[in-house]
Amino acid sequence: MIHEYHKIVGKTNTRQELRLKNKNRVSFLIMQTFIKIPLATVLCGLLLLLITLCSANDNNSSKPRDKSIPQQTSPYGSCGHGGCFCAPGIPGIPGSPGLAGPAGVAGSPGNHGPEGPIGPRGKKGDEGARGRPGAPGVKGVKGPAGQTGPRGDKGEAGSAGSPGNKGDTGPRGKQGPSGPKGLQGPSGSAGSPGNKGDTGARGSQGPTGPKGAPGSFGRNWKQCVFKNLGENKDSGLIKECIFKKASATTGLCVFWSGTLRLANCHGCCRRWYFTFNGAECSTPAPIDGVVYMRYGSSWKKDLHRVRHIEGVCEKIHKGTVRVGFWVGNCAGYKSADAHTGWNSVSRLYVEEVPPPQA
Repeated sequence: MIHEYHKIVGKTNTRQELRLKNKNRVSFLIMQTFIKIPLATVLCGLLLLLITLCSANDNNSSKPRDKSIPQQTSPYGSCGHGGCFCAPGIPGIPGSPGLAGPAGVAGSPGNHGPEGPIGPRGKKGDEGARGRPGAPGVKGVKGPAGQTGPRGDKGEAGSAGSPGNKGDTGPRGKQGPSGPKGLQGPSGSAGSPGNKGDTGARGSQGPTGPKGAPGSFGRNWKQCVFKNLGENKDSGLIKECIFKKASATTGLCVFWSGTLRLANCHGCCRRWYFTFNGAECSTPAPIDGVVYMRYGSSWKKDLHRVRHIEGVCEKIHKGTVRVGFWVGNCAGYKSADAHTGWNSVSRLYVEEVPPPQA
């Protein structure tokens, strides 16, 4: 209240100061004009000025006054409406402004206003920097034992342990079954000769024995020899030997002795066999031999080995017989690389033999 009062008083003083300044200016102008202008003109001007001032003062007195503002009276009194013809004196020098009043007592704080509504949720802030690792916590209480897991895979065999101490002798077990017969042992060393025994008594003559088989008519044989034959045929006639058979009831015994070879193939086979006048033996069966090799391609194996193929063929007519030695396919196998009679002597032997026993 005091502060507002001082503001109002200050505004009123400022208005009055402005009015005094205006009056001082007018008086100064009048003085200058009075010096230069004739006296009659000056008097008329003064009258007009007085009328103007009185009317201005009357207007100010007709406005409603604020009771809170103290009323200031002119030191020269007041003039009535149209009845004051006295000219006011020269205004005095404005006084210096008064001292500022003391500060007002601070008012008591107002009541706490109601809490405002919750604002909208803000945007998620940027992720902060990773904090330093905290100190290790106190070891917790041991939890209950978990369920037994599934059986793991069998591990690798461990290293052999050191031999243990010898155990006590166990009870005697039952006798097991007899084992298989062992191999015959080596012959023992010959014993020392015994003493010669006494001559025994002469025995009685035995009964007559059965009649013996008829004697042979003499041997009939032939061999054909081939030195360094070196035959590379894989199929066909190798060599032939001509023989003269004396009887139709006899048989022919034949054999081949020489090197045979199979090479440059896997799972391959070659067959060597005899013919009589171009046909294989049928009584009792063909006379042949085979060579089989499982692994040997790319010339990994080239083995020339001496082989012997022999047999007797019956029911061959008497006279000239062409005995041939051939090479060909094995049953169920295709052709392969064969060789006969490498770097040695090969023999084809033929002999007429008596018929077999009954």
